[in-house]
Amino acid sequence: MIEILNPTLLTRAKVTGALVADILQTLKSRCVVGTNLLDVDRWAKAMILDAGAQSCYVDYAPSFGRGPFGHYICTAVNDAVLHGRPYDYTLADGDLLTLDLAVSQDGVAADAAISFLVGDVKPPESVAMIDATERALAAGIAAARPGARIGDLSHAIGTVLSEAGYPINTEFGGHGIGSTMHQDPHVANTGRPGRGYKLRPGLLLALEPWVMADTAALVTDDDGWTLRSATGCRTAHSEHTIAITDDGAEILTLAR
Repeated sequence: MIEILNPTLLTRAKVTGALVADILQTLKSRCVVGTNLLDVDRWAKAMILDAGAQSCYVDYAPSFGRGPFGHYICTAVNDAVLHGRPYDYTLADGDLLTLDLAVSQDGVAADAAISFLVGDVKPPESVAMIDATERALAAGIAAARPGARIGDLSHAIGTVLSEAGYPINTEFGGHGIGSTMHQDPHVANTGRPGRGYKLRPGLLLALEPWVMADTAALVTDDDGWTLRSATGCRTAHSEHTIAITDDGAEILTLAR
């Protein structure tokens, strides 16, 4: 299903996007050496419920997961990259942490992810990998405008990631979003320009470049959800929800 939102729903989407951005920035500030991932999940739950919003994750049970996700945020550390299920783990100095959050409010969802290093240790290769996903995300957003094709966005994202030297996995990528979290069209993190669905005003997309340092292969954790790099290498993931407007793309999950 592909939804085109009317002006009323777009206004609601901006509110939801701002909430997601605010929660992620608050959680980032609290994620210090010694923080437990289960506390991060509890904090996310409290902020979502205090805002009168709903989690898109807690009851989510797609075919690629094992039963309901059961938590309010995805927390992926080091070699984990997607669908990281919070567990009893204490963050260490230099850990590479990704927080991925999707929330629904007043009938409209927004989805975003940030990767960052915890503490004072900043391995240059990890800094470079996070930067590559952020630059790829910016390139995908810059390519998003009415009349452009999904392939134009995928090509823009993939060009940045490939030039940075990272293998690209196409099993999971960006997606449409609206009244539900995951919708068509799929936005792969590499592709051919001029192909795919033509963008129109009112379309919401969640773009999410993610990479693993030296592989494109994933393995699933014993929890049935967390996806890790097959080689144990580090990973990074950046995501924004954007709205296609008459003038281009508006980022709805930009930190204030």
